[in-house]
Amino acid sequence: MLVLLLLGSSCSHKLNQRNGRYYSARDLARQKAAERRGRYAPGRAPVVKSKSKITTPSSAGSVATTTKTKHVTRMGNATGTLASVIEAARSYQGVPYLFGGTTRLGLDCSGLLQLSFAEAGVTIPRSSNEQAVWGDPVKPTELRPGDLIFFGASPGSSTITHVGMVTVVDNEGVEFIHASTSLGVVENSFESDYYLSRFVRAVRPRF
Repeated sequence: MLVLLLLGSSCSHKLNQRNGRYYSARDLARQKAAERRGRYAPGRAPVVKSKSKITTPSSAGSVATTTKTKHVTRMGNATGTLASVIEAARSYQGVPYLFGGTTRLGLDCSGLLQLSFAEAGVTIPRSSNEQAVWGDPVKPTELRPGDLIFFGASPGSSTITHVGMVTVVDNEGVEFIHASTSLGVVENSFESDYYLSRFVRAVRPRF
């Protein structure tokens, strides 16, 4: 009965069978990411690599510890129109977030995608909820560059509040570009726990 109830829930909670067990789409994406990096074995939890840290003297003479992170843009493998859309989206990196924004002075998440597709000659809907039905559903384990991915505001939520576009799918994982409310237009790893826990659905654009 529990399995039937889970199967009847939203797409973010559908179960898939693998190795005789059932997993959610998010869990399968996590496992695939770990396998891609050679860090997963059946029956064992994926190993999480810690961030490197640098220690520097503080003004008070004690040692302060800070985390050094640097995002390196990876080459994508999209072609044709989608390659143009991704290139356009990347040209907006660093633009600050602005609710309702549709210019280089400020953008929101769905505005970024609308402008990027427009620069490639493709008209798409304005809001993230409209964009969420502008294409065919895609499993998170089958993402390709150019696919649109949608998120909720909190873990497990099925209400779409955010959208991004996949830019890279390779042996290192899945990257997507979006207009972050705190950082502006950036690229992030889709397979981080933060985004996987908030994933609602993905679609492949139709044009």
